[in-house]
This record gives sequence, C-alpha cells and structure tokens, in this order.
Amino acid sequence: MSWSNQGGGGPWGGGRGGGGGPGQPPDFDELLRRGQEGLKRLIPGGAGGGRGIALIGLVAVAIWLASGVYRVQPDEQGVVLRFGEAIYTTTPGLHYHWPTPIESVLTPKVTRVNRVDIGFRSVGRRGGELATRDVTEESLMLTGDENIVDINFTVFWLIKDAKMFLFNIRAPELTIKMAAESAMREIIGKTPIQPILAEGRRKVEQDTEVLLQRVLDDYGSGIQITQLQLQKVDPPGPVVDSFRDVQRARADLERLRNEAEAYRNDIIPRARGEAAKLVQDAEAYKQEVVARSEGDAKRFLSVYNEYKMAKEVTTQRIYLETMEEILRRTNKIIIDSAAGRGPGVVPYLPLPEIQTRTQGGAK
Repeated sequence: MSWSNQGGGGPWGGGRGGGGGPGQPPDFDELLRRGQEGLKRLIPGGAGGGRGIALIGLVAVAIWLASGVYRVQPDEQGVVLRFGEAIYTTTPGLHYHWPTPIESVLTPKVTRVNRVDIGFRSVGRRGGELATRDVTEESLMLTGDENIVDINFTVFWLIKDAKMFLFNIRAPELTIKMAAESAMREIIGKTPIQPILAEGRRKVEQDTEVLLQRVLDDYGSGIQITQLQLQKVDPPGPVVDSFRDVQRARADLERLRNEAEAYRNDIIPRARGEAAKLVQDAEAYKQEVVARSEGDAKRFLSVYNEYKMAKEVTTQRIYLETMEEILRRTNKIIIDSAAGRGPGVVPYLPLPEIQTRTQGGAK
C-alpha cells in the first residue's frame, strides 16, 4: 500500500510541508536544507562546499570500510557471518570482512578446556581446600544389579568446530551436562555395583566418554570431550558402612585366595619335580639291574662253555679264583708240610700273635 493511499501523503498521516505536529512526520526537505546551511557555515568557500561534502563522505566510507579489519587471537577461531548466516571460518591472525551490517565476526576460544561438574557443585574454598555441595538428584543412579550408587564426575571439553558450536546448539554447557548425565546413567544401568566401586571405574569412564561423544556428534555440537573423570563413587550415605564391611570381606577373600594360589603354585611344581626324579631314579635302577643281570648271565654262560670243554682245568681255576676272593683280606699263615725237616717237627701256630695282628689291622 502506497503512502498516498493513506489520506495524508505519508505514513504518519500528515502533510508534506508542515512543521511536525503530533502524529506528523518531520519535513525531510527542511531538515536537509538546514543541514546544508550548517555545513556551509562550517566549510567556507561558497561553491567549494560540494567538494567538502564529498570529502566528508569519502572519509566516512573509508572509516566504514576500515571497520572490517579484525584480529583472531591464537586461542580463537573466527566465524564470519553474512547477514547472520555463517559463511566461513578464519585462523588466528589479522583478517578482513565486509563491515557491518553486511558481515560480522564471532571469535570463540577453541583451545580453552572447559569443565562441567555433574552430581556436585563447587562452593568455594574452606581451609585451603575446595568445598563442594552434593546434588543428589544428579548423583544417585541405579546399577545393573538394582543397587543405588552415589557418583560425582567431571567432564572436560573444548570446541573442535566453532561454526557448529555457535549455530547447532543453544546452551552448550547445559547440553553437555544433560547428555553426560544421561550417558552415565545408561552405562551404570548396565554395570553391577561391585566393579563400579572397585576395579571397573576406569572402564565406566571410558564407556561413558565414548557414548557421550557419540551423542554430541549426533547433535552436531562441534564439541570434543577430552576427558571424563569420576570424582566420587560411593554407596548411599545410610548404607556406606555396610558396603565397606562387604568390601573388606571381599578383600580378605581375595587375599586368602591369592595366598592359596601361591601355595598351590609352589607345592605342585615341587611335587611334580620330586615325582619325576623318583621315576627317573627307578628307571635308572631298572636299567642298572637289567644290565648287571644280563652281564652275569653272559659271564656264567661263558664259564659254562669253558667248563664243558675242559672240566678239570676250569674246576681248578674256579676253585683258585674263589679261594683268592675269600682269602684276599684275611691274615694267612701257610705251612708247607713238604718243606719240614722231619716227622718230629711240630708246627707252631702263634694264635695270640695272630690275634694281635688281626686287631691291629682292623684298626
């Protein structure tokens, strides 16, 4: 609808030549004329006033164009907007964009590590230590074996894509907090309480971090989770003493089991070694007895064969060898009756002397 159709020649319903009463627009021609007269008074020269206005316009345009220079800090990333739409990103350093209102730039800090606390809030320092306040509606969670556990954890994050971070999510910290709490509840709901309180804490952190990152990527948030850290994992306050008693009992059970395992690992190899040694000794003894028996049998057969060929000689040899073996370690007195001087010689046998010699030899 044109202004002339509104009955007054302008959008305010007033005439064109008035002085601007209530509900009437100002007279733009009059304002322009007064502005020109003011500039003429400021810029002397009469006809040169037009060049002065042009010069002022050029300066104004130059200042406007120069306003497009901007700087991105080393810890920032520039996002250039054209009429509110993100067009491209820039790296740290000096850059240029079309001045406002055509283009503008946002420079979020992309290297700063931010943190979000879930299950507790920091309330300041007391006695040199950071004091916290529990938020039970966030920290109490149900485990996979239907127990309740009190968990406080912290999420550390930074911006990995500034354009997505600025335009895909509205409240980044709230989004991270809600997504992190949801991911933690899902992981805890699949895990029994015992691993959560003991050796499974690291796995809970890793699984929750992976799930949280996947959720944020699905949102197109442009956020990178750098670390998820469990601060406190305890049973609820009213039953914490009972849980600790159970933990101590489990620790004792594990210690006794380890001691039994160590004793078994020590005694079983030793018993196996002794059994193997006995088997080897028995095998050696068997081989020794068999070899000795076979040797005795062969020796007997060889003597028997000799005996069949020369009975008297073999008998005499066996007799001599046997007597030699018997008398080898005894004291002997040999009397040759053929060497006597006559039948009147009585052989003398010095029994006391022989006995003394025998005792001396035994010593």
